[in-house]
Parts: sequence; C-alpha cells; structure tokens
Amino acid sequence: MTDSTNTPGVDGGDAVVSAFNAVGADYLFCSSGSEWAPVWESLARRHRDGEPAPQYLDLTHETVAVGMATGYGLVTRRPQGVLLHAAPGLLQGSMAIHGALLAGVPMVVTSSESSTYGDGPGQDPGGQWYRNLSIVGGPHGVAQPFTKWATEAASVHTLPTMITRAAELSWRAPAGPAYLNIPLEILLEEWDGRGAKPVVAPGSTHSSPEEADHVARLIREAENPVVVTETAGREAGGYEALLAFAEAWNIPVVEPDSAVCGNFPRTHPLHAGSDIGPWMDEADLILLVNCRVPFYPPSRRPSKATIVVVDEVPQRPHIVYQVLFADAYLEGNVANTLRQLTKRAKDFTEEQRAAVTLRRAAQEERYAAERAAITSAEARAVESGGVDPVLVAATLRELLDGTGGIVVDETITHSRTVKRHLSTSGPDSYFYVQGGLGQGIAVALGVKLAAGEKPVVLTVGDGAFTYNPVIQSYDAARAYGLPILIVVFNNRVYKSMNLNHRRFYPEGAAAGTGEWLGTDLHRLPRLAAFAEPFGMHTETVDTTDALGPALERALGAVADGTTAVVDVLVTR
Repeated sequence: MTDSTNTPGVDGGDAVVSAFNAVGADYLFCSSGSEWAPVWESLARRHRDGEPAPQYLDLTHETVAVGMATGYGLVTRRPQGVLLHAAPGLLQGSMAIHGALLAGVPMVVTSSESSTYGDGPGQDPGGQWYRNLSIVGGPHGVAQPFTKWATEAASVHTLPTMITRAAELSWRAPAGPAYLNIPLEILLEEWDGRGAKPVVAPGSTHSSPEEADHVARLIREAENPVVVTETAGREAGGYEALLAFAEAWNIPVVEPDSAVCGNFPRTHPLHAGSDIGPWMDEADLILLVNCRVPFYPPSRRPSKATIVVVDEVPQRPHIVYQVLFADAYLEGNVANTLRQLTKRAKDFTEEQRAAVTLRRAAQEERYAAERAAITSAEARAVESGGVDPVLVAATLRELLDGTGGIVVDETITHSRTVKRHLSTSGPDSYFYVQGGLGQGIAVALGVKLAAGEKPVVLTVGDGAFTYNPVIQSYDAARAYGLPILIVVFNNRVYKSMNLNHRRFYPEGAAAGTGEWLGTDLHRLPRLAAFAEPFGMHTETVDTTDALGPALERALGAVADGTTAVVDVLVTR
C-alpha cells in the first residue's frame, strides 16, 4: 500500500491510519478501547470516500488481537498494526506481545493514555483516565521489558514518522514488536496532513568472503559435522537455503526441542531428529544456525567440536542468560550466509570426499532406523487399546499429506510426538507458539488469515486450550471467515505439572497419598461444546476406530468454510 494524500483539518486518528498505510500494513488488529474513536472516524471517512486504508479487524480480546498479528506475521514477515486499550489492554496483551518478541515477529503495538486529565484545552478525554486508566511512567514504561522498543509519541506532527520508525525498528533483525504510546489528546489534535514516507523492506547483511572462506575450510576438513537449528526457517528463504546447504555438504541437521518452526524437511534423509545428545561427543564441527539456546544445561559443552554460529544477531538481547561457546561467528543474513557456504562446497581432496561419503551413509542408516522406530511406534499405537497421541499425530499426517497444510502447535507433553509423527516437510508448514500458553487459537487464526486456502490445524493440549480466550477466538473465526481445525490432545490432566511434582519429590507426601494438586482437569465439561453456539463442527473421540473418520469429517468441514473442533480423549 502507499500513503494517501491528506488535507489539513483532519486529526491524529487520520495521522495513524495514514502512517499504517505508508508502512504497508495490511491489517489493524484492534481490541477496542475508548481512545480509538479518532481512528474509527478516519476509517469511516476513508471507506465513505474510497480512500485506501488497512483492513480493520474488530476483535474482542487483546490476546486474540496480538496473537492474530503474530500468526499473520509468521507467514508474511511484515509488520502489522495492533491497537490495544490504554495500560490495562497493554497488560492484558503482554503475554502475547512477549510471545511475538520470542518468535521474532515484527509488529507495531499501540495504546494510549491521557496527558491533560480534563484540565487542558480541547475535547474532554473523559474522567476514566484520571480515575483508573493511567499508570505512573506511562504505558511505554510498562511495555519496555516485553518489546523490542517502546516510547511515547509526543506530538501529532511527528506521530506518522514515529509509527514509521517503530515499523522499521520492528522489521530489522532481530525482528520483534515495537510499542508506541499515543496520548488521546494527540489523537484528537488537528493534524496538518504531513504524512509518513512509505517504508521498504530491510536491506540484507552479508558476512565477508574471508569469513565465509574460513568456515568453508572448517567444514571441508571436518569428518563429522552437524547443523543444529531452531529458527533458520523463520527467515525469508532460510528453509530453502538450509536444505541446499545440507545437501551440498552432506551434513545432518538436528532440530532440537527448542526449535519453534519448520526449518528442514523431516522426511529428508539428512534430518537427524531432535536430540543433540549423540553429537555432543562425536561431532568435530557444530554449526549453530539461528540457534539461540543449543545446549542444556548451558554449561554442557561439546567435548571436541569447533562451534560456528551462523546468525544475524547471535546474542539475543531479550535472553537473560545465553551460552553459545562460539569459536567463530558468521553474522550476516542467515539465508545469504548459507548460500555463500553452499557455493563453496567444492575443492575436496580424495580423503575429504571419502569422509563425506562415509558420513552420508552413516546418516542415512540413522535416518532409516528412526523411520523404522516411527513406524513401529505407530503400529503399537493402533493396538494400544485407546487413542494414543502417536496415532492422533500420524492420522493427521496422512490426512494433511499433499494439502499444503500448516500446523500450529500449542501442546506441551505431546509436542515431541506432534513434531515426530506429523513430520512436516515444507517451508512455513509448522509453528510452535511462543511465550506462554493461551495464544494458540489466535496465532492459528492469524496464520490462516495469511495462508488463504491452505488448511491450518491447531494441535493443543486440554490445559492449554482452557488458557485460551476461546469464546473471543471463535467469534473472530466466524466473523472474518477463518476456518481452522482445532485438535485437542485431551488427557484430562496438567501432565507437565504432574511430571515435575513427581520428578522433584519422587518419595514425597503426594506420592504416598496420591494427592496431586494443581493437575486434575477431569472436572472440565466437553471442550468441543464451546464451539456449538457458533455453529461450528464439533466431535469428541475416545476410540481408535472413530479417530480417522472424525478428523476426516472435520477437515471436510474446514474445507467447506467452518471451523471444526475435535476433542480427542487420549490415553496419556
């Protein structure tokens, strides 16, 4: 989009809309607040007069607004606008904003305060700001810990450019949410029509040829190298670049449990699973590609490997404690760096070629063993006497095969099962929700908004499902025509909490009495039933024979334009 031509006489609300036009925002994700009347008036006028404006989404919960912006940004990688209400709305949405920071999603989040409390000239902002909406230091002070950048817009005349600056900052590496406090008085103030300059995509950074040559030499001389990556696939072109790099050098790729998106096809023979453990003592070269926390505990250093970090911003400023043990850094754009290293996969000696052949054969043997183990686990799941989580993931994989489907995952105890048995194999085909439970439905809706006709599936535990603003999410799905499939892995317990209690106190009082507090979810009603008032497709499944047909019917309903919820009562 491009900036519209404005005339004097309009106010700060129109300055906001004009600026988001210039930024190229497709959407304004709004959880309504009383400060946004100037923006609503600008949008109404633009709609009446046929002037351009981002599409406005009227959402009924802050987590839904921010979560949808996150999901949309995961796919498009471009900043959108989020409008929240004062400090309370900002605080309500803070978990999702922090999740966007962890996920590296650009967005401009805004909310308001009052600067006059009714004692200044101009329109009365309302007594609510004086009584209970304002906060000492302003909401931008509150936002600082969970955003990339936060400040206040102090003048209507600089407001458009402040929004532009926030968008540009949010888009640059490391991408993340920027926050702008826009006082209501500035939104109501007359604006002279000076708009913001349209923004362009960030330029790319490159490691020097000398640095790339050095790392290529390390790779060429290594006998047993491995790539470990968490978010290579998050970068534009990163998935394809990592695939080409691994194939050119015949290097296995590990996606550890901390991986939060699809980075490498799990169906490829060079995919080395999710456990870095076997490589800690065997690898002589570890390439950490967009891998922020590769080792746990952090002091667990590989015994002999040289460690090369490939990451545009390897030292993440939002991480409190981070240990990489790097011996060398390539700090350019990850996709560019991988392409440069791929071009250097040549000039092998005969001895080096023999080592490459051996490691490829060894990895193919490991991969075959893993596929056999997956097949065996799925066969056992069929015969287990109940609906095993493995069977749920495997059935979804079969039904999604060839559809271009996208999986958004908000499971905890079943996350390894989902990754292993769904086996996604395309760019932007898998995302794990970041920051805290309760955002999954909204993130999935945002992914669907960007993905168009591709089916989007949310896999979620029963505990995580109940943290979500379910009613508000269903309202958004129906209001904006965003059908998704929600599959609940329902084991009727906060399993991860129970596991920790048992792990920390294996012979404690609870182990003796059976009084496991903080974990029981049997009292919850049928989870699928919450979708029924919205006219959505619902299923509850508790037998293996019913699972496949139920999921197939649900996907059919999604294809026909209706969100479907399948509550699967799993055995563990």
